[in-house]
Amino acid sequence: MPALIDPVKFQAGPWGNAPLKEWLFDPDTVVGIEEDWQDYNPTNGPYTFTQATAGSAAIDTTTPGRLKMDAGATTANQGGNLQRTKSPFLPAAGKSIWAEFVLTLTATTPPVTKAQLFVGLAASSTAIISAGAINVNNRIGWRILNGGNLTLQFDCDKAGTGTQIAAAALVDATKIRLGFRYDGVADTIQQYINGVATGNPIATANIPKAAAIYPSFVCQSDGTDRPNLFLHGYRVLQLR
Repeated sequence: MPALIDPVKFQAGPWGNAPLKEWLFDPDTVVGIEEDWQDYNPTNGPYTFTQATAGSAAIDTTTPGRLKMDAGATTANQGGNLQRTKSPFLPAAGKSIWAEFVLTLTATTPPVTKAQLFVGLAASSTAIISAGAINVNNRIGWRILNGGNLTLQFDCDKAGTGTQIAAAALVDATKIRLGFRYDGVADTIQQYINGVATGNPIATANIPKAAAIYPSFVCQSDGTDRPNLFLHGYRVLQLR
């Protein structure tokens, strides 16, 4: 069987210096979530799903370990907002964070040509994107807003002071890995696309330190298409 992980690429990616062994063996060092969508429960679990008129989120029955978010409409600004609003992550000095989200975007009638999306960590909100615009302060993640087609921006915001840098263009039915590393010593955030550092680090003015932020996902229509966002899994780790 060939190696499933390329050690050179792994070391260069978001997990290269992550405390993975400590996470497994020392519960007093690292806190984290590894979500493989085996037991998603929309009514009794840790996630809150909110419709913007339409939308759904359910375990995909065609591929193991995958959640399907269906915007449920071709009308702009309609779809769903999903958050894991339990124990938060809190960026702080010396408390580094590592995160990666694996996803695929398509449409009920493919190919997808446009969508409104958010994937990452954000403050608690049932409407992260509203009327095609971002609607919550304190966030670290990737977004596509009204008129953005399939072009992702990496978006970091501290109490309303935000910045965006180029990320990647999504391709219909093509898996992508979106990662970041918050360096709690340098107080910067580095973005990773498919394991490759992309763009300059985000500076402290745009990092939501001491703000409670949660795994957050939005899939909404931007008109014409009915987007389907497939979440293959994600992991977030933080030093205690």
